[in-house]
Order: sequence, then structure tokens, then C-alpha cells
Amino acid sequence: MEINEYSGSGVSAEPRICMFSQRNLGKIVSRCGHYEFEDVICQVDDVDLIAPQPYRLFPLGLKFANRLARYSPIAGFNPGVKSLQLKNNYELFVAIFQFPRDTLTLNAVEGWKDHCRKSLCWVDDLWVSDLPHLKSHLKILSKFDYVLLNCSGSVGPVQDLIHRPCFCIVPAVDMFRFCPYPNPPVRCIDVYSMGRRSDVTHRSLLKMAERGEIFYIYDTGERMQTQHPREHRSLIASIAKRSRYFVANTAKINYPSETRGQVEVGFRFFEGAGAGTVMIGEAPENEVFHKNFDWSDAVIHVPYGAENIGEILAELDSQPKRLDAARKNNVLQSLLRHDWVYRWRDILNIAGLEPKPALLARENRLKELVKLVKET
Repeated sequence: MEINEYSGSGVSAEPRICMFSQRNLGKIVSRCGHYEFEDVICQVDDVDLIAPQPYRLFPLGLKFANRLARYSPIAGFNPGVKSLQLKNNYELFVAIFQFPRDTLTLNAVEGWKDHCRKSLCWVDDLWVSDLPHLKSHLKILSKFDYVLLNCSGSVGPVQDLIHRPCFCIVPAVDMFRFCPYPNPPVRCIDVYSMGRRSDVTHRSLLKMAERGEIFYIYDTGERMQTQHPREHRSLIASIAKRSRYFVANTAKINYPSETRGQVEVGFRFFEGAGAGTVMIGEAPENEVFHKNFDWSDAVIHVPYGAENIGEILAELDSQPKRLDAARKNNVLQSLLRHDWVYRWRDILNIAGLEPKPALLARENRLKELVKLVKET
């Protein structure tokens, strides 16, 4: 078991939160945002972060266990994670999972229900179309007192199946990492496209880059891994803070067979806004997006698969005042609403716990940054 360097870093010597982390079990870069959230929680509360180690054949064990779980109720099967037992008592047990399949790793933690007064988990990537294949995983979710989901359209269906209170919690970022202030760097990158993308638009941007018209940064691999999640997040933030345009689209926009019409908000919007970019792409048309990005030009609509992206960018470049306002508003709204500390406060409210002084201090630091940005 690894104890995170922030563990117990709150105001009291006795941690009240036990947090189960996947950071030793999942190395793909898409998980790094979750580990960033865990780090912020450890900075603003009294936390024991437990991160068990995998056995050598863990990837095969997890694949086998999840395949078996589709056909058999094996909710108690350990897929190859070194077991650990809780000895202390806590006010709240928190588990953050990217995928439903991650829930099987919880079987490595003995006695978590007995040592924690309340329990809560957050599952990032759970779609309604997945539910028929998740009976064993839903059985594990039903052990928690509260279940949080990033996919708003899944909240009602999951709640009906597990008979536990379910809530939608959207992502966020560490704004002290992503905010370009107090010393905004030069935005020398014209377009930054991270993760899923349109091949048509990508080819058009590549041709512009090859002609020397733009500086274009994009991914060159799939399911990339990292041994250093914090360094990866710092790299992402550093690039985004130096980018003029940032491509952001509806979650899983290129996998309609998986989403089946379900429209959700992904991490890209919070990363692009927090870094003060001009976000371009297809924004989700749902209540959650409009509630969290309700200011002008939060995302400037560019159709997915736009071949004329060069013309669109040229037209936008002819409106510098509009772009400056969009960048500044994105930063201000993110400082006020989309730092991870606000998500943790929401979670504490759900669990009926009071915030710690360290949380209030972080919120005050964010307010100071807001004043600085407004004066700039």
C-alpha cells in the first residue's frame, strides 16, 4: 500500500477521510485528472489515501474478472490486487473510479464498510448502454451510501437499479495549475487538440501546419500511459496556457455506437476553460453543460468534421476583442466554479460533513486570483 505524500495534511492529526485510489493500478493518461482531484482533496482535508499495488498478472486478472462478471454475479472477486485491511475508523470512505470495471479492485480492501461511517464513490465513465452488462459492478456500487456519476443521463437509471442516492458531479481542474495568471505566457501555439478528434478536421489542420501557417499540437498515439501523473497534468496545463484555440467536443463524440444518443460533458471543457483558451468544437446540448458553461463564447461552435477549419479560424482571428473576452471569461468562471475544491465541497455537503479550514483557505486564494484577473 502506498500512502500519498499529502495524506494527513489537513488541520488535525487524525484523518477523517479514507480514499481508495487507482493510481498504482491504472497508468493511462486519461486517469490523471482523477489523481489530480485526489491530490487536491488531500491538500484541503484530513485524508489517508490508500493505493494498493497490483500483482504481476493484474491486467489479465482484471480482464478475466470483468468478462466473467458479465455472466456471473462475482462481486467479491479480487482481480489481482494486493489485499489490505483498514485498521483506523473514518467519517467517510471515498473511491474514485474511471470505469465500472475498476470497481472490482475494491475487493482488495478488507473491512472498508466496517471502519467508515459513510461511503461514497464517483464513477466517471458509466453510460446507460453499458448497464445490461454491469450487474456485478452495480452490486458493488449498491454497497455505497452515495454514488456520483459524471454522466448525467445515467443518474436516474443507475439509481433505479441500485436503490442508492445518485448525483451528477462534473469534472474540474486544479486551477492553481491551469490558470495562466498572474503571469500569462505568450500564446505561441495556434491550435491544441487533445484526445478524441475528427480525422477530417485534423487533416486540414495538419496541412496548414505543414505549410507553416499554424503551430498545431495534437496526440500521436492512443491509450497513452505515464508513470508520472502530476507531471503529465503540469504538461497539459503548460501547453494549454500557451494555446490560442483548444478543441473540445461532446464526450465520446466519435463513438456513437457506445453513447447511443446520450450527450455528456467531458474533461476537455474544464481544461480548456481553466487555461484561458478559446474553445472550439461541438458543445453538449444538455442541461448540465448549460448550467456549468452559461457565459458568452464559453465554446465557439465549430462543427465536428469541419473541413474548412482554416476559414473558420481566420474569421475568428479577425475578432480579437471577442477572443480576448472569451479567454478572460473562461478563466474567471473557472476560478469561481471549476476548481476541484468546489467539487469536494459538494461531496462534503452530500455526505453531511463540514469543510476544513484548509478548504476555506483554498477558496480564498481562488478569490484573490479572481480579483487579480479582473484588474488585469
